[in-house]
Amino acid sequence: MDLWQGLLLISSIHLLAAASPGPDFVMVSQQTLSNGRKAGFLCSLGIALGLSVHILYSSFGLAAVIANSATALWVIKILGGSYLIYLGIKGLLAKAATMGSDAETTPTEAVTKHSAAKSIGIGFLCNALNPKAPVYFVSLFTLVLSPDMPLYQLAVYGIWMMMIQLGWFSTVVLLLSNPVVNGRFKRASHWIDRVLGGAMVLLGVKVMASQG
Repeated sequence: MDLWQGLLLISSIHLLAAASPGPDFVMVSQQTLSNGRKAGFLCSLGIALGLSVHILYSSFGLAAVIANSATALWVIKILGGSYLIYLGIKGLLAKAATMGSDAETTPTEAVTKHSAAKSIGIGFLCNALNPKAPVYFVSLFTLVLSPDMPLYQLAVYGIWMMMIQLGWFSTVVLLLSNPVVNGRFKRASHWIDRVLGGAMVLLGVKVMASQG
């Protein structure tokens, strides 16, 4: 398969995968609504960077090993599920914002509660610890990889997938941080945090309890 055919195939599949609801979507939504546009973009960047972990081990053939190893999958499920539950509990404990100048800031002026590194790290871990990723990537890469594929072509595929991921979630951030949309969420932000936190806990439990 040549470079352009591979890019077209990867684009069509990965865009659908990125747009499907899951931990990454919940995480970006929570960070944007709670901490503002900057935090949402940084979290999106972290998620895109998290893909590099899956791309690297997939390129070396480890995705097939992980996907077919019950022990490796179990460890990833425990780590990923526990991380989601931990973040979900933090959301469930969210408190209503006190009235004041902070409550009146616009989405673009909202003060990020986390450092840039922490916001990126949250997104990175959310994606890197996704136990469904090895199965997804071994399936995707099986379609486009070949033993004689040059390294540059693999690098192009990987970078392109990260750009798709970043582009999609950046769009989500822009929509959720729109003043009209954000204003409707702001009054009930702590309830939204709790709902998203609950969803994250359920996702974590589902990840840990899943059989495949």
